[in-house]
Amino acid sequence: MSKYKKGNVVKGIVTGITSYGVFVSFDEYYSGLVHISEISHNFVKDINDYVKVGDYIYAEILDVDEESSHLRLSIKDVIYNKNGYIKRKKIIETKSGFKTLKKMLPIWIENSLKKQEN
Repeated sequence: MSKYKKGNVVKGIVTGITSYGVFVSFDEYYSGLVHISEISHNFVKDINDYVKVGDYIYAEILDVDEESSHLRLSIKDVIYNKNGYIKRKKIIETKSGFKTLKKMLPIWIENSLKKQEN
């Protein structure tokens, strides 16, 4: 039974970067790939903007291939490059939306103008 399970977040070292993804090594047996589509929810122009070879990163396991000791990984919803693992929380819109900004913006502008006059 493997210590790597689907859904777990694991720490590994980036061992290679290609145009289609990032190779990550975990121990002497297991390695994995973060496909370019699993790096960000936004368009990824250059993977090197996200990671470098030698970086320690956190990645979520999407699938485990026990036969080849290979992991399919994602860093989309994980703060992958921090010292401590934190799963990103989805942003939930509030009912007030931009109403607070609409209300406060004129006040902030007025206060800023007063400060500049003094």
